[in-house]
Amino acid sequence: MTDPICASPPDGPQPDPDRGDPAEEARISAMVARFYELCLADDLLGPMFRAAIPDLAPHMVIVEDFWSHALLGTHRYQRGTPYSHHTRLSVVEQHFDRWMAAFATATHECLSPDMAELAMKRAAHMTKSFKMGMLPLPEVKVSAGEARP
Repeated sequence: MTDPICASPPDGPQPDPDRGDPAEEARISAMVARFYELCLADDLLGPMFRAAIPDLAPHMVIVEDFWSHALLGTHRYQRGTPYSHHTRLSVVEQHFDRWMAAFATATHECLSPDMAELAMKRAAHMTKSFKMGMLPLPEVKVSAGEARP
């Protein structure tokens, strides 16, 4: 009897760990393009994006690689945590709100419903993490006569 774990791989093409389903990859590319289109048109995000991203085309490839990895499990994104690449940006709470709004529009316009839901969950988690690391802590208000914590 042959052990199925040790058996030879089946004949035929094997999945490429660097490319997901071509239709899903095309949707991810469209989503990234739409996201940047929306952000560049935004009066708050646009100037920041243009200042921070001198050459948009190669940057979008990196972002496509990230979302392919996050949504399809490919191995193309090998740049560490996205957070480390964003720490030099000067942001306020409204940047994150606008970023999420643009991302929500792009995902719902371009991705399948299941993939959009997964992308939004991942983006919400990233946004929460980025806010914790990039925004100042809220100031604690102390009433007269109260001891500071």
